[in-house]
Amino acid sequence: MRTFPALLLSACLAAPFALPAAVAAQQVQQQPQITVTGEGEAAAAPDMATISLGVEVDGDTAAAAMDGASDVVSRILDRLEGFEVAPRDVQTSSLSLDPLRTGREGETRPRIDGYVARNQVTVRVRDLDQVGQILGAVLEDGANTLGGLDFAVADPDPLIDEARRAAVADARAKAELYAEAAGVRLGRVLRLDEVGGMPRPMPMAEMRMAADVPVAGGETGYSAQVSVVFELLQ
Repeated sequence: MRTFPALLLSACLAAPFALPAAVAAQQVQQQPQITVTGEGEAAAAPDMATISLGVEVDGDTAAAAMDGASDVVSRILDRLEGFEVAPRDVQTSSLSLDPLRTGREGETRPRIDGYVARNQVTVRVRDLDQVGQILGAVLEDGANTLGGLDFAVADPDPLIDEARRAAVADARAKAELYAEAAGVRLGRVLRLDEVGGMPRPMPMAEMRMAADVPVAGGETGYSAQVSVVFELLQ
C-alpha cells in the first residue's frame, strides 16, 4: 500500500509533459492544409551505349561447335581492342552448349544430330560516334545475334537531382494556384514524399545517327514524382 503515493506522484509529473505533445499533434492535424502531386523531368544526350552481341554456331561435335563460337568471339574481341574499348568495358554475359535433338517416326528417343554453342558479350561503348562502326565491324567478324542496344548517361545523378527539383517546383506551383483560387495563402511545407522510389529513366524522341549500322541515340531522361503537403493560411 505504501507504493501508491509514489505511483500517483509519477503519473502527475508525467501528465503535463505528455499533454503539450498530444495537443500539438492534434493542432497539426486540424490546421488547414492541401496535398498536391508534382512531376518533373530532366533530359540530356547520352554519353554511353551498352551493346549485347554474340554468336551462335552449330557443329557435328560439342568441341567443333564451341571452337567455332570461340573463334568468332576472339575476332570480335580483337576488333573491340582496335576501337580502343577498354577491357573493363567488355564482359562475357552468357556461354552455353546444347545438343541438337531430332526425332523420327518409330524412334522412342530423340537422336543427337549435333551441337549448338552460344557466346554472348556485353560491351560498353563510351564514344557514341563508334557505335554504328562497331556494330558493322563485329557483324563482318561473324557475330550473328544482337541481344540489345541501350543508351545511358554515365553519371545520372545531376539529371536525377534536376528532375526532383522540377517535381517540387511543380508541386509548389499547383499549390499556389489552388490557394489563390481559394482566397488563402500558402504556408510552409508540412510533409514531402517521393512517389514511386528512385526517379526512373524514360525514352526521349530526338534522334542521333551513327555511321555504318544506323542507330538512334536520342536523349536519356529521368522523371520524378513527389507528394507535398502545404499549410494553408488565412
